Amino acid sequence: MKLKVCGMKYKDNIQAVAQLQPDYLGFIFYEKSSRFFDGDLPHLPESIKKVGVFVDTSEDSILEKIETYNLQAVQLHGDESPQFCQALREVCHSASRAVEIIKVFSIKTDFDFSVLKAFEKVCDYYLFDTKGKLPGGNGYTFNWDVLQDYPSTKPFFLSGGIGLNEIKKLKAFKNIKASKYCYAIDVNSKFEIEAGFKNTIELEKFKHEL
Repeated sequence: MKLKVCGMKYKDNIQAVAQLQPDYLGFIFYEKSSRFFDGDLPHLPESIKKVGVFVDTSEDSILEKIETYNLQAVQLHGDESPQFCQALREVCHSASRAVEIIKVFSIKTDFDFSVLKAFEKVCDYYLFDTKGKLPGGNGYTFNWDVLQDYPSTKPFFLSGGIGLNEIKKLKAFKNIKASKYCYAIDVNSKFEIEAGFKNTIELEKFKHEL
Protein backbone atom coordinates (compact mmCIF):
# COMPACT_ATOMS: atom_id res chain seq x y z
CA MET A 1 0.00 0.00 0.00
CA LYS A 2 1.16 3.51 -0.80
CA LEU A 3 1.38 6.27 1.82
CA LYS A 4 -0.14 9.74 1.70
CA VAL A 5 0.74 12.29 4.38
CA CYS A 6 -1.85 15.04 4.41
CA GLY A 7 -2.19 18.44 6.04
CA MET A 8 1.36 19.67 5.41
CA LYS A 9 1.88 23.32 6.29
CA TYR A 10 5.42 24.33 7.27
CA LYS A 11 8.29 24.45 4.78
CA ASP A 12 11.01 22.85 6.94
CA ASN A 13 8.63 20.12 8.08
CA ILE A 14 7.56 19.48 4.48
CA GLN A 15 11.19 18.94 3.55
CA ALA A 16 11.75 16.63 6.53
CA VAL A 17 8.69 14.51 5.72
CA ALA A 18 9.68 14.41 2.04
CA GLN A 19 12.95 12.73 3.05
CA LEU A 20 10.85 9.77 4.21
CA GLN A 21 9.69 9.34 0.60
CA PRO A 22 5.91 9.09 1.03
CA ASP A 23 4.07 8.57 -2.25
CA TYR A 24 1.80 11.61 -1.78
CA LEU A 25 1.93 14.84 0.21
CA GLY A 26 -1.35 16.66 0.77
CA PHE A 27 -1.84 20.42 1.05
CA ILE A 28 -5.17 21.75 2.30
CA PHE A 29 -6.58 24.75 0.44
CA TYR A 30 -9.60 25.17 2.71
CA GLU A 31 -9.38 28.41 4.65
CA LYS A 32 -11.41 27.16 7.64
CA SER A 33 -8.87 24.40 8.28
CA SER A 34 -6.15 24.82 10.92
CA ARG A 35 -3.88 23.18 8.33
CA PHE A 36 -4.70 25.70 5.59
CA PHE A 37 -1.72 26.04 3.26
CA ASP A 38 -0.84 29.35 1.65
CA GLY A 39 2.95 29.33 1.67
CA ASP A 40 5.69 28.48 -0.80
CA LEU A 41 6.49 24.88 -1.55
CA PRO A 42 10.08 23.68 -1.30
CA HIS A 43 11.48 21.59 -4.12
CA LEU A 44 10.18 18.04 -3.77
CA PRO A 45 11.37 14.80 -5.40
CA GLU A 46 9.43 13.93 -8.56
CA SER A 47 8.52 10.60 -6.97
CA ILE A 48 6.25 12.42 -4.50
CA LYS A 49 2.89 13.50 -5.89
CA LYS A 50 1.53 16.80 -4.58
CA VAL A 51 -2.18 16.69 -3.72
CA GLY A 52 -4.38 19.76 -3.34
CA VAL A 53 -7.30 19.25 -0.95
CA PHE A 54 -10.42 21.30 -1.70
CA VAL A 55 -13.89 21.64 -0.17
CA ASP A 56 -16.61 22.85 -2.56
CA THR A 57 -14.14 25.13 -4.32
CA SER A 58 -14.77 26.67 -7.74
CA GLU A 59 -13.19 25.07 -10.77
CA ASP A 60 -11.20 28.25 -11.53
CA SER A 61 -9.74 28.33 -8.01
CA ILE A 62 -8.72 24.68 -8.22
CA LEU A 63 -7.10 25.22 -11.61
CA GLU A 64 -5.21 28.23 -10.26
CA LYS A 65 -3.77 26.12 -7.42
CA ILE A 66 -2.89 23.30 -9.82
CA GLU A 67 -0.92 25.78 -11.91
CA THR A 68 0.70 27.62 -8.99
CA TYR A 69 1.86 24.54 -7.11
CA ASN A 70 2.17 22.08 -10.02
CA LEU A 71 -0.24 19.68 -8.34
CA GLN A 72 -0.41 16.10 -9.60
CA ALA A 73 -3.66 15.25 -7.80
CA VAL A 74 -6.81 16.96 -6.57
CA GLN A 75 -8.76 15.67 -3.57
CA LEU A 76 -12.40 16.78 -3.49
CA HIS A 77 -13.64 16.77 0.08
CA GLY A 78 -17.02 18.47 -0.26
CA ASP A 79 -20.31 17.89 -2.02
CA GLU A 80 -18.83 18.01 -5.51
CA SER A 81 -21.08 16.39 -8.12
CA PRO A 82 -20.09 13.82 -10.74
CA GLN A 83 -20.60 16.57 -13.31
CA PHE A 84 -18.10 18.78 -11.50
CA CYS A 85 -15.55 15.96 -11.37
CA GLN A 86 -16.03 15.30 -15.08
CA ALA A 87 -15.65 18.98 -16.01
CA LEU A 88 -12.48 19.30 -13.94
CA ARG A 89 -11.10 16.13 -15.47
CA GLU A 90 -11.80 17.38 -18.99
CA VAL A 91 -10.26 20.81 -18.51
CA CYS A 92 -7.10 19.27 -17.04
CA HIS A 93 -6.92 16.85 -19.95
CA SER A 94 -7.39 19.67 -22.48
CA ALA A 95 -4.52 21.54 -20.84
CA SER A 96 -2.39 18.38 -21.12
CA ARG A 97 -2.10 18.10 -17.35
CA ALA A 98 -2.11 14.61 -15.85
CA VAL A 99 -4.03 15.36 -12.66
CA GLU A 100 -5.51 12.52 -10.61
CA ILE A 101 -9.02 13.14 -9.26
CA ILE A 102 -9.67 11.74 -5.77
CA LYS A 103 -13.28 11.95 -4.55
CA VAL A 104 -13.86 11.73 -0.81
CA PHE A 105 -16.77 9.99 0.91
CA SER A 106 -17.33 10.13 4.66
CA ILE A 107 -18.38 7.08 6.68
CA LYS A 108 -19.42 6.61 10.30
CA THR A 109 -21.13 3.29 10.99
CA ASP A 110 -22.66 2.52 7.58
CA PHE A 111 -22.57 3.77 4.00
CA ASP A 112 -24.78 3.63 0.93
CA PHE A 113 -22.33 2.43 -1.70
CA SER A 114 -24.85 3.06 -4.47
CA VAL A 115 -23.75 6.72 -4.48
CA LEU A 116 -20.42 5.64 -5.96
CA LYS A 117 -21.96 4.52 -9.23
CA ALA A 118 -22.24 8.04 -10.65
CA PHE A 119 -18.57 8.72 -9.90
CA GLU A 120 -17.10 5.54 -11.39
CA LYS A 121 -16.03 7.12 -14.68
CA VAL A 122 -15.20 10.63 -13.49
CA CYS A 123 -12.53 10.12 -10.85
CA ASP A 124 -9.37 8.05 -10.50
CA TYR A 125 -9.68 7.11 -6.84
CA TYR A 126 -12.11 7.21 -3.95
CA LEU A 127 -11.05 8.19 -0.47
CA PHE A 128 -13.00 6.92 2.52
CA ASP A 129 -12.72 9.13 5.59
CA THR A 130 -14.40 9.37 8.99
CA LYS A 131 -17.61 11.37 9.11
CA GLY A 132 -17.32 14.07 11.78
CA LYS A 133 -17.72 17.76 12.52
CA LEU A 134 -14.91 18.71 10.13
CA PRO A 135 -14.50 17.81 6.43
CA GLY A 136 -11.37 15.92 7.49
CA GLY A 137 -8.80 15.57 10.25
CA ASN A 138 -11.32 14.51 12.89
CA GLY A 139 -8.78 12.20 14.50
CA TYR A 140 -10.69 8.92 14.79
CA THR A 141 -11.36 5.92 12.59
CA PHE A 142 -14.64 4.71 11.15
CA ASN A 143 -15.75 1.09 11.19
CA TRP A 144 -13.66 -0.49 8.42
CA ASP A 145 -15.94 -3.54 8.41
CA VAL A 146 -18.31 -1.39 6.34
CA LEU A 147 -15.89 -1.83 3.43
CA GLN A 148 -16.61 -5.56 3.33
CA ASP A 149 -19.56 -4.53 1.13
CA TYR A 150 -17.40 -2.47 -1.25
CA PRO A 151 -18.98 -3.10 -4.68
CA SER A 152 -16.38 -1.47 -6.92
CA THR A 153 -12.97 -2.34 -8.30
CA LYS A 154 -11.81 1.28 -8.25
CA PRO A 155 -8.76 1.73 -6.01
CA PHE A 156 -9.29 3.79 -2.87
CA PHE A 157 -7.42 5.64 -0.14
CA LEU A 158 -8.20 4.65 3.46
CA SER A 159 -8.24 7.63 5.78
CA GLY A 160 -9.50 8.86 9.15
CA GLY A 161 -7.62 8.80 12.43
CA ILE A 162 -4.94 6.34 11.37
CA GLY A 163 -1.81 6.30 13.54
CA LEU A 164 0.73 3.93 15.03
CA ASN A 165 -1.96 2.37 17.21
CA GLU A 166 -3.79 1.23 14.07
CA ILE A 167 -0.92 -0.88 12.69
CA LYS A 168 -2.36 -4.11 14.07
CA LYS A 169 -5.82 -3.17 12.81
CA LEU A 170 -4.39 -2.39 9.36
CA LYS A 171 -2.72 -5.79 9.17
CA ALA A 172 -6.06 -7.41 10.00
CA PHE A 173 -7.76 -5.22 7.39
CA LYS A 174 -5.47 -6.65 4.71
CA ASN A 175 -7.25 -9.98 5.19
CA ILE A 176 -10.66 -8.73 4.04
CA LYS A 177 -11.70 -8.87 0.38
CA ALA A 178 -12.00 -5.11 -0.14
CA SER A 179 -8.42 -4.53 0.95
CA LYS A 180 -7.18 -5.66 -2.47
CA TYR A 181 -8.51 -2.33 -3.77
CA CYS A 182 -6.94 -0.28 -0.98
CA TYR A 183 -4.40 1.68 -2.97
CA ALA A 184 -3.05 3.92 -0.21
CA ILE A 185 -3.22 4.80 3.47
CA ASP A 186 -3.82 8.48 4.21
CA VAL A 187 -2.49 9.84 7.53
CA ASN A 188 -2.71 13.25 9.12
CA SER A 189 -3.71 14.29 12.64
CA LYS A 190 -2.43 11.22 14.53
CA PHE A 191 1.14 12.15 13.54
CA GLU A 192 1.01 15.80 14.52
CA ILE A 193 2.95 17.74 17.10
CA GLU A 194 0.65 20.64 16.26
CA ALA A 195 -1.80 21.24 13.42
CA GLY A 196 0.12 20.91 10.17
CA PHE A 197 3.44 19.93 11.80
CA LYS A 198 4.22 16.21 11.56
CA ASN A 199 6.31 13.97 13.83
CA THR A 200 8.85 12.50 11.39
CA ILE A 201 10.11 9.88 13.86
CA GLU A 202 6.64 8.38 14.26
CA LEU A 203 5.95 8.67 10.52
CA GLU A 204 9.14 6.79 9.71
CA LYS A 205 8.16 4.04 12.16
CA PHE A 206 4.67 3.82 10.61
CA LYS A 207 6.03 3.69 7.06
CA HIS A 208 8.37 0.86 8.07
CA GLU A 209 5.51 -1.10 9.65
CA LEU A 210 3.14 -0.47 6.73
